[in-house]
Amino acid sequence: MAKASGRKVGRRAASARTKKKSTRAAATKVSKKSRRGGRERPTSPDGRRAAPGAPRLLSGGNPQIAKADGEAPVRAYLAAMPGWKRDIGLALDSLIVRTVPGVRKAVRWNTPFYGVEGRGWFVAFHCFDRYVKVTFFRGTSLDPTPPIGSKSPGVRYAHVHEGERADDRQMEDWVRQAAALPGENCF
Repeated sequence: MAKASGRKVGRRAASARTKKKSTRAAATKVSKKSRRGGRERPTSPDGRRAAPGAPRLLSGGNPQIAKADGEAPVRAYLAAMPGWKRDIGLALDSLIVRTVPGVRKAVRWNTPFYGVEGRGWFVAFHCFDRYVKVTFFRGTSLDPTPPIGSKSPGVRYAHVHEGERADDRQMEDWVRQAAALPGENCF
């Protein structure tokens, strides 16, 4: 028999009390972590936390947006992008819309996709900690090819880092070329 609080108790009773304490301690740790805000949260343009119900930010500050087609989910994604990434996202969206009239938009896998009706998707972008990755699905067919290779055949990337401005002429040229090629049927 074990002795607890000056009285004798059976092993099971002592073990149950210890287990109860450790479970309570673990719950306290989790709640403290969530109060500290373990994940990066969307902020308003003035830097304050976004309202409850705003899209959650995943690793790298990538907004979690439900899959859907059209302008609205892409707008929601762009609005939820944090800080400097939002500026890059808005500039990319504007450049794509200006370069490819009637471009089709969708969000899948927390990523905005752009395509041409009946021809597939040609470009997408995604947030990471230190850059925004622009994906060209037929990137190896572009001239010049975007600088970063991929494990996926035909795919090439361009990264836009904080403080950089994407080369608008080059990006516009790649978008124009990519839109003219047969796109990827991702979904």
